[in-house]
Amino acid sequence: MSEPTESRLKNSASPYLRSAAHQPVRWYEWGDEAFARARAEDKPMLLDIGAVWCHWCHVIDRESYENPEIAQLINELFIPVKVDRDERPDVDARYQAAISAVSGQGGWPLTGFLTPEGKPFFGGTYFPPEDAMGRPGFKRILVTVADAYRNRRPEVERAAGALAEAVAQAETFTGAGGSFDARVVDQIVDSIVPLFDSHHGGFGQAPKFPHPAALELLLERYQTTRDKNLLAVVQATLENMGRGGVYDQLGGGFHRYSVDERWRVPHFEKMSYDNSELLKNYLHLYQVTGNVFFREIAEGIIGWADAVLLDRARGGFYASQDADYSLDDDGDYFTWTLEELRAALAPEEARVMELYYDVEAHGEMHHNPAKNVLWMAREPAEIAASLGLQEADVRLLIARAKGKLLAARQPRPTPFVDTTLYVAWNAMFASAYLEAWRVLGREDCRAFALQTLDRIRAEAWKDGKGFAHRIGGAWLDGGLDDQVFAAAALLDAYEVTLERRYFETARRALELVIARHADAAAGGFFDRATDAAPIGGLEVRRKPLQDSPTPAANSVAAMALDRLYAYTGNPVHRKCAELTLEAFAAIAPQYGLFGASYGLAAMLHARYSLQVVITGAAGDPLAARLEQAAQGVFRFGKAVLRVTPERVSSDGLAPALQQTLPHLRADAAQAVVCVETTCLPPVSDPERLEALLMEVAAGAAAR
Repeated sequence: MSEPTESRLKNSASPYLRSAAHQPVRWYEWGDEAFARARAEDKPMLLDIGAVWCHWCHVIDRESYENPEIAQLINELFIPVKVDRDERPDVDARYQAAISAVSGQGGWPLTGFLTPEGKPFFGGTYFPPEDAMGRPGFKRILVTVADAYRNRRPEVERAAGALAEAVAQAETFTGAGGSFDARVVDQIVDSIVPLFDSHHGGFGQAPKFPHPAALELLLERYQTTRDKNLLAVVQATLENMGRGGVYDQLGGGFHRYSVDERWRVPHFEKMSYDNSELLKNYLHLYQVTGNVFFREIAEGIIGWADAVLLDRARGGFYASQDADYSLDDDGDYFTWTLEELRAALAPEEARVMELYYDVEAHGEMHHNPAKNVLWMAREPAEIAASLGLQEADVRLLIARAKGKLLAARQPRPTPFVDTTLYVAWNAMFASAYLEAWRVLGREDCRAFALQTLDRIRAEAWKDGKGFAHRIGGAWLDGGLDDQVFAAAALLDAYEVTLERRYFETARRALELVIARHADAAAGGFFDRATDAAPIGGLEVRRKPLQDSPTPAANSVAAMALDRLYAYTGNPVHRKCAELTLEAFAAIAPQYGLFGASYGLAAMLHARYSLQVVITGAAGDPLAARLEQAAQGVFRFGKAVLRVTPERVSSDGLAPALQQTLPHLRADAAQAVVCVETTCLPPVSDPERLEALLMEVAAGAAAR
């Protein structure tokens, strides 16, 4: 008899695993101990992959893993292993691919049945505990799978071997390589646009997820082509999302996805990585349109992050906020009955907000039909006309009432916040906060982003290994995404500060990526270092290309390398970016909506990074106006570098800048736009600079 489960999970770094410490299932964490026990007892393994924010993971925990009868079956027949998909994305990615091949779907919870060597032979997602609606329940499945393993071993082993081979073949990208061709950008754009839902915004039908990389690509192509249809797709999507229930109308921030096509009823968990990338979308659309609505949504995302995600004392962004506070809850913290709304507001305010947010006696939530999701159903002008009020008065009532509703929501039981600090997700949010400084002038965002990146450099970096996967807890090797997202954020920090330490760490990280993750034979990068310890189980070399749910790490690697090349002039950096793009050139267009980051990387590689160098003494008003003009134009991959005479004489500049700047008068207020090795004549008129940024980028893209 093995030791009780609590002794194995109660001290885990993962809150998801700690939450299972009380369960009667004798769980193991992923690792050698579990595999050794499975081999010693010749038992199949039961793999549960989930996350602390996952509603159905909590459901299967309560229904099955906390059920003594089911737990006894599991303990007798299997070696059970529980994995946090946020903590071990490498494990999750491999078994998602395998179980999807078996069942036709993936997601969380992921339930897999493995040989003692870790090869999957059967699985699915959520299983109900008992037979229902013609579908076998979990108890029947457990008994049937265990019987098959004991009595039909050759059949099980053939299935496991075939499945492992199929996953390996899918991940090798055989025949995927080709010559780089910038026309792939338009091919990807042309595959995305037909998926647009012209009625409600977004892509495809319900359920609807945000696709920030696709929106970024379409917006950049609009800036280049001035095709108004592309702008309409982005604007309609972000407007409908911002008006919908998928956006927390009171507290800010976006829920993970919408269960309906109208963006009204969300799955209520909030993920840091969704919000960081959507923040960039809203900031950039505000730059392009000047529409204050998009600025307000951006500010709302920042407000939610400031209130919920920030480790204010030390720097860092927490991972997620759960959907529910209990298993009997489905978004109750975020939703309202008519009586709850009226109790929180004065009668005149309630009358306006009932119309504004479409709050009625019968709401949208199935578990409690009285609960309403708040979404913007009517404009203030329409409400004013229907109630015989002035529009200005209605707007004031709405603002005051939102504050009261938020205050009334605060005492409710609050969904759990996972305070784990994952390096990749922290880097993504640090980049977004630096963008908020550029676009909105938010000095607080700039300071916190730099504090976060300083903490990552101090606590999550090892020479020779690069970045860890998380800050804190036992060291957990970082994957490709941790390395490249951190490098990209550090390049952002360098551009904002011109402090050499950020540039040097980014350079070292990317050169470690080349040394430790590159596929020297076929190009591109593996998600795990080539010298990493064996993962155990499904040993498959993966090269992530698909945006799901975060931008694909190979595409981010190519973009970071091209940006690095702009500062080093080292052709190795640009060549590695090109080899990465060529590794997937033949198949990238097939990924369409899920290949948008590849499209951005291809666009940046073809066009080169844009650098805008602003010179002039500190405090020079013309230099400040030029910097403001340069920051105000959205161009993907644009860097604005503010260089004072003191900075030129220091040793803080990257090599390529050291070569460029001595030819400029650093004491004169002027702007120089550079694309690769070509710098245009200086300009000192802010309006001319804005026009030049549009012209240069479009011309470079057409080359």
